[in-house]
Amino acid sequence: MEIDDQLPLRYRFYKVVSKSYEAILDSCIQLKETVEPDYKIKVAGHHIWLHVGLLNREKYSPHLHLEIEKMEDGNTSIRGLYGPDPVLWTLFIFLHFVVAGIFIIFSIITFSKWSLNQPFGFDLLVMFAMVNIWFLLYFIARLNRKKGLKQAKELEVLFNKIIE
Repeated sequence: MEIDDQLPLRYRFYKVVSKSYEAILDSCIQLKETVEPDYKIKVAGHHIWLHVGLLNREKYSPHLHLEIEKMEDGNTSIRGLYGPDPVLWTLFIFLHFVVAGIFIIFSIITFSKWSLNQPFGFDLLVMFAMVNIWFLLYFIARLNRKKGLKQAKELEVLFNKIIE
């Protein structure tokens, strides 16, 4: 797994390691104590969350969610997902739905006014603005991802310490 500069918004990976499930959980618990102020590690069942600590956290700081599973051959499979802060991600999704809803409503109004031969210039302007706002949201998300890339690489180093 190598994080590059063309990272998608929510980068996923899959890795098989020879370390046992229990050894990975023990590594998390031991590492948690040594990196506590800078990083936060949460373990619940077969899920592990790696977060940037509160002192270094920014609005664009990523987190890493790991799902570990025992394999029949003794190895352990790890599914990882880098993502933005869940609160920020929820806000962005909510804003996308609002923009889409306004666009759909004004497209219906525009069609109705067009069918009735009434002026619909303002409605087209609102639709155009919603498309521009959607692109703006997309580019803000890409910018936040790019800003958080350094911290994502730090989380990758922390992940590698866990599986060593």
